[in-house]
Amino acid sequence: MNFKENKAIYLQIADRICDEILLDKYKEEERVPSVREYAAIVEVNFNTVMRTFDYLQSMEIIYNKRGIGYFVAPKAKDLILRLRKNTFMKEEAEDFFKQIYTLDIPIEDIVEMYKEYIKKQ
Repeated sequence: MNFKENKAIYLQIADRICDEILLDKYKEEERVPSVREYAAIVEVNFNTVMRTFDYLQSMEIIYNKRGIGYFVAPKAKDLILRLRKNTFMKEEAEDFFKQIYTLDIPIEDIVEMYKEYIKKQ
């Protein structure tokens, strides 16, 4: 996994796990890889992944069954979507709109680009 310098590694790993949950790689009530397994997957220290799992557990996205492992929490997808939408609207949308305004990009162009993007998905 390639990490960016502007965000803590454990948070980038948390984002990746959330993406995997959203893409149904890990479904609700299914087990996720162990801390050691995931550390090997993303090639980081065990403690970094442990911090990630603790963070995701505090956010109620995963939970621990003692002696068995970590599992995706019920309604985790809904929670992830709600959290990400809130983050986008509060932190990224304003910059996005500022750039559109500053560059004098017509909203119709943005709508058309979005429609093209959706077609490709």
